[in-house]
Amino acid sequence: MNTRLSRSTVTFLKPFSLSGYGGELPAGDYEVVVEEELLQGRTFEAWRRTATYLTVRGRGGLAGRTEMRATTDRDLDAALGRDQAASQDRHHSDAALSPQEDLK
Repeated sequence: MNTRLSRSTVTFLKPFSLSGYGGELPAGDYEVVVEEELLQGRTFEAWRRTATYLTVRGRGGLAGRTEMRATTDRDLDAALGRDQAASQDRHHSDAALSPQEDLK
């Protein structure tokens, strides 16, 4: 069976967690590795996702080590959505009116 890997980078602006793993991961850039397999017997090329991994770099005593954590598209999208919502909430709550706008 033919397989392929694709890589992309996601950025978390705040610490986040993934379903199935204890503790929070720090904000930052993370590589996402997607594994797909070619579906045979089609008249056109089609691929099916078989695995999604988030690459996590070790910190502290584990610096220099890298771990590929299995996750799902749904869990990763949910974590990114929470991160984006938290970042937007922070921007809205930090907004303040200037003295001129406050008088209107």
